[in-house]
Amino acid sequence: MLLLTVFTSDAVVLGLLFVILAGVFYTANLKHPLWTKFYAIFPPLLLCYFIPGVLNSFKIISGEESKLYSVVSQYFLPACLVYFTLGMDFKAVVRLGPKALLVFLAGTLGVMLGGPIAVAIVKTFAPEVVGGSGADAVWRGLSTIAGSWIGGGANQTALKEVFQPSDRLFSQVIAVDVIVAEIWMAVLIYGAGKAAKIDHYFKADATAIDELKTKLELEHKTSQRIPTLNDLMMIAAVGFGATAFAHFVADLVAPWLKLNYPALERFSLTSSFFWVVSVVTFLGILLSFTRLRQLEFAGASKIGSLFLYVLVATIGMKMDIFAVAENPGLFLVGILWMTIHVMVTLLVAKWLRAPFFFTAVGSQANVGGAASAPVVAAAFHPSLASVGVLLAILGYALGTYGGYLTGLMMQWVAE
Repeated sequence: MLLLTVFTSDAVVLGLLFVILAGVFYTANLKHPLWTKFYAIFPPLLLCYFIPGVLNSFKIISGEESKLYSVVSQYFLPACLVYFTLGMDFKAVVRLGPKALLVFLAGTLGVMLGGPIAVAIVKTFAPEVVGGSGADAVWRGLSTIAGSWIGGGANQTALKEVFQPSDRLFSQVIAVDVIVAEIWMAVLIYGAGKAAKIDHYFKADATAIDELKTKLELEHKTSQRIPTLNDLMMIAAVGFGATAFAHFVADLVAPWLKLNYPALERFSLTSSFFWVVSVVTFLGILLSFTRLRQLEFAGASKIGSLFLYVLVATIGMKMDIFAVAENPGLFLVGILWMTIHVMVTLLVAKWLRAPFFFTAVGSQANVGGAASAPVVAAAFHPSLASVGVLLAILGYALGTYGGYLTGLMMQWVAE
């Protein structure tokens, strides 16, 4: 029997999603032992995907019928990318020293190499796992994991729009992305408690980390401010103004390329959304060199995070939890992929004798992005959370471009 969707009004669905997000964040911040244990097993980010997915699977809401995702991805996502890159302080990144950046970039390289290598390995004995055609070509779905594991959810959504995997395939790779990434995050947080022993093994000098703690605590106290209405207006103008400009450019460039250079469609260069996310990311980086970067201290990245979690919830609306079990072999791809990322990151860290803090935060800034890199950084010391944000912002700047190249490499290997 065909089941009818319970809530079909997008106004109702949007309100329901906000209630879900608020409920997750509220309970995740409670100190009650019950909730602490619950969220130790089920991370908040997973629930923000999973709860809307359950509602969609049981026809309480319908991701297929709703127009929310198209609106959020076209307007909130580009603004989100601007807000995350706007706060980038390249001087502060440089002050972290070359080791922090090199370990972070090693993590990025590990993700970019890990995807194609994992696909190649699995293809040798189970080609059906990484096969498919059209919108169901598995490499299309895996390319969104590359965006997520180099940058974050915003980059993942951007690459979903660029490579256009089917909703069913995307449901499967979302599960691989979140579960594998959260397992690795748990390992890193556990390792934070053993940092001294690990640093001794790596023969690393962590005195620079202690100095950094003092500097960051001072900057945090002196720079943060309560946003005024003027600040919020400026934040909105920057985010949506950049989004408008990016759409204007994309509406000119993409049709022109499609008409004059149709062969570029294979590389998604005729995709309007590719140009939207590329332009807004570039604008965000450019604006980070101007006085507008001060909007970060008024909460620009917090608004970006709000938009990001709305994105996460609307993505979750498209998840069919019953589709996840259809291709369990994808979890093997994810585990191999993560293993390669970890090996590359650790080898470079060992070679550089980098403190484990740089290894953990650099890896999580790639794999978890701004949502969880600060959590891992704070596991070492609360004042270091901003280092996680800083490297995660750099990940957002690289995520769409790095994920795009990784997607093309996986396409080449798969086909």
